[in-house]
Amino acid sequence: MKTIKSLNVFLLACLAGIVMLAGCTKEEQSQSKASNNPVANKLDPEKASGNTVLTITGSGLGDMTSIVFEKGDVPASFNPVLNTDNAIIFRVPDTANGGLQNIILTNRLGAQVKVPFNVVALPLVNTASNYNFTADTEITLDGNNLADVTSVTLDGTTVSATIVSQTKKQMVIKMPATTVNSAKLVITNSTGPVTTSQVFVNLDNAYKIFTDEYGNGFENGSWGPASVSTEFAKSGTKSFKAGYNKGNWSADGFANWNGIAAMPAYNFLSFWVKGASQDYTLYVTGDARAGGYGNSDRSVPITVPAKVWTYFKIPMTTLELWKKGPMKQLGFWIEGPEKQDEAFYFDDVILVK
Repeated sequence: MKTIKSLNVFLLACLAGIVMLAGCTKEEQSQSKASNNPVANKLDPEKASGNTVLTITGSGLGDMTSIVFEKGDVPASFNPVLNTDNAIIFRVPDTANGGLQNIILTNRLGAQVKVPFNVVALPLVNTASNYNFTADTEITLDGNNLADVTSVTLDGTTVSATIVSQTKKQMVIKMPATTVNSAKLVITNSTGPVTTSQVFVNLDNAYKIFTDEYGNGFENGSWGPASVSTEFAKSGTKSFKAGYNKGNWSADGFANWNGIAAMPAYNFLSFWVKGASQDYTLYVTGDARAGGYGNSDRSVPITVPAKVWTYFKIPMTTLELWKKGPMKQLGFWIEGPEKQDEAFYFDDVILVK
């Protein structure tokens, strides 16, 4: 019995060795080899943006060790398993610089092949440091493909902003003097122009409730401790500090006791608010709204993240500030706070056409 068992073990070991040998031989046979003369016959597609899959077909393309986009020497990652003598598959890096350039492929022998390609890298704006401006206001735009931007104009005009500084991911512009109420930006780089989704508001043409000071006859109309503050500001040097005492369920805001008649030309209420110690929900309230002022009306909630400035732009059709006649009060009430006293800072509280 021992002899039979030993023989079985020996046979299993031999069989495993044969399988491994066959696998290695198969792998060696299928592995592509580097060529002294790689040739690229076709690139598909010939023009694309970041993260697009590209396929190069030709001959002698095996054993590539690097793929680089010529402008800025931007490397592209690729999977060698997808690299054969006749084809190689890879993606356009999202960091590739825009415009016509070569893709340079180098194999293990140091032989190279260059393939012309057009990287579509339109400018992209994800966020802006502010959406309100006056002449010479500097605004920082964060996004992508901004290093080669050559012009920034207000959409629908020939008025241009000045480019102060720029990198691939960020650009600082100085806003121009203009008569427009608000506008998107048309940003042009070497790939072409793009119109931003963000809208920028001319403060000079807005109806001001509070900017650096109270505007248009408004004053402090708060139930809790509130005042003009120099502690924080989004624009200028001051903001409106709204204090809410623990457990009070109070409303802070602005009042014009003479009353403001309906202004149908204005389409939005916008404002910046710097959050308190934790995330809170505030509710917009107004004395001429259907529910009245500070009566626990929850129809227009806003979520205010802790300790950061957040921009809000609310349609007037949602707010209905003149539902019951002239508006005398506009504010924000809170359910609580329950744990401690809190303060929020409001800036650029305006009505926008």
